[in-house]
Order: sequence, then structure tokens, then C-alpha cells
Amino acid sequence: MTMPPHPTDATGEAAALVEDRSEAAADGSAMAAATAIAGRSPARAAWMRLRRDKVSLVALTVSVLFILVAVGAPLLSSLGGWGPITPDNNAINPDTGNYPIGSFGGISLNHLLGVEPGTGYDLFARIIYGMRTSLLVGFLSAVLSTVVGVVVGLTAGYFGGWIDTLLSRIMDVMLAFPQLLFIIALTPVIQNSLQTNEHGGTNENLRLLVLVLNISVFAWAYTARLVRGQVLSLREREFVDAARIMGAGWQHILFRQLLPNIWAPILISFALAVPANISTEAALSYLGVGVVPPAPDLGSLLSDSAQWFLQDPTYLFIPGILLLILVLALNLLGDGVRDALDPRANRS
Repeated sequence: MTMPPHPTDATGEAAALVEDRSEAAADGSAMAAATAIAGRSPARAAWMRLRRDKVSLVALTVSVLFILVAVGAPLLSSLGGWGPITPDNNAINPDTGNYPIGSFGGISLNHLLGVEPGTGYDLFARIIYGMRTSLLVGFLSAVLSTVVGVVVGLTAGYFGGWIDTLLSRIMDVMLAFPQLLFIIALTPVIQNSLQTNEHGGTNENLRLLVLVLNISVFAWAYTARLVRGQVLSLREREFVDAARIMGAGWQHILFRQLLPNIWAPILISFALAVPANISTEAALSYLGVGVVPPAPDLGSLLSDSAQWFLQDPTYLFIPGILLLILVLALNLLGDGVRDALDPRANRS
């Protein structure tokens, strides 16, 4: 006669079955998580960390907005019907020294940010064209200085010996220079020696090229020093030795083995160089050795607004606050990129 299963045995078997299923589910979840982590590229992991940083997202949004406005400056200014050097004589009063007519520097539907005292130029058009100039110089000088710094840093760190000694001494000399002072001294000399336009002045494109070159000449050493230090710590690693054993040339080792492993600090250096270069360009224009009037530029706007501050303070505050927001957003974005690319960053 067959005895029925004992209640305790049935309960034990059910518990064991539930436990097995729980372990299987846990193992499946762990395998799925491991697969997701293993399939996530470093760039995507950095982007996910950046997305969790609200300050960085706001900075990214503001930076993209400024860039879009600068790129679309011709279209935006045409919508208002005013160019950066198109005067509106009806918006200024010649009896009061060409002071803008109306409140807050002549702000109206016709001139969204008012007009420039003395000239009658539309301030909105001047500002957005000035942003384009500042961003163009900032990005181009950052790209050029980063490229030169990466090449010099790779060469010095990998080859070592007298090449490293020579390039390191050159870096030390460049870092010792008072950057802003030498740019102020060199820019007018170079510009005066360049081809002049039909009005007897330097071509505007050549002036921008001189600014980019002068800023880059004194900025590449920072990136080169950073890259050299990274290469010194990587050149004796196993993957580099394996490449040498397999007969890879120095070009392959530098640009296919070492460079992909140091892209994060290079990107961080570039992100932080852009706002610094924009500030330098604005300072040069403020001092009269950058972009000169009537060409629009934020630095020259701030310089011109100083003499009108008591009569029209908005002429100083509007471009000054916008320049502050632009540089601050780019700096915060650079800090966010640095934290996102650091796998040891503690994110909540």
C-alpha cells in the first residue's frame, strides 16, 4: 500500500523549487546586467554619467543654444531687418549726442536689445555676430593647439631620450611666457605686416587668422605636457610590447595603440580650452588688438560701452552678461565632461 507524501516533504520540495527558480532568475538578471555592462562602450558610459548630471545638461543646452544662435546669425539678423553695421538714425537723438531714443537703450519691437549709442547699430545683431566671432576663434584655436599638443606630447613621451629633453624644454619655455602680454605685443606687429584691404586696413579674415595662431602658439604646451605624461605611463604596458614584438612601426604604436587610450584627457583638455580661448579673444578685442570696430565682437562691445555706462548701462550689461553666461556654460560643460570620463567619479 502506497503511503501519501508527508506534508513536511511536500512543503520542502515546494520551497526548494521556489529557491531554484529564484536562483535561476537572479543568475539570469546578473547575466543580463553583465551583458549590458560588457556591451556598453566607454563613450556611451560617459554619456550616461553626463546625463545624470543636471548641471552639465543645463550647461550643454545653453552652449548648444549659443552655438546655434552664432551659426544662424545672418538669418536671425535678417528677420529683424538690421545688420551688425546697419545704422538706424531714427533710433538715436542727435540733439542729445546720438543717445538712443526710448527706455533701456532704445529697446523696442524694432530693436530687441536696443541700439548702440552714437552709431545707431542694432545691438542684437552686433551681439549675435560677436558671439560667432568669439566662438569661431575659441574653437579653431582650441582645435589647432590640441592637435599640435597631441603630436608633440606623443613624440616626446614615446621616443624619450634627447627628443623628450628638447621638446620638454620647449614646453617649459612656452609655459613660462606671459601669454596675454606677448599676444598683445605680437598681434599688431603681425597684422601690420599682412596684406591690407582697399581701405588701408588689415583684411578681417587675416585678423581672425592671426588671433587663432597667436592664441594657439601659447596654448599647445598645456596639452603637450598632459599627453606626454600619459604616454610615459603607457609606453611600457603589455599591449605596446606586443605590438613591438609583432613588428608594428612607431606610427602604428603612436596612433593606433597609444592615442586611443588617452582620448579622454585630450577631450577634457579641449573642452576646457574653448572657454579660456574665448575669454582671451574677448580680452584682446577689449584692449584693441583683436577684432576692431566696426567688426562686431563682444570684447569690443564691452570696450565701447564703458564711455556710455552712465547714460546707457544696458549697453554694458547685456553683452557682458551674455559673455559671462557663455563662458560659464562652457566651463561647467568642461567640468561635466571631465567627471563623466573619469570612471572613478562618484555619481549618485
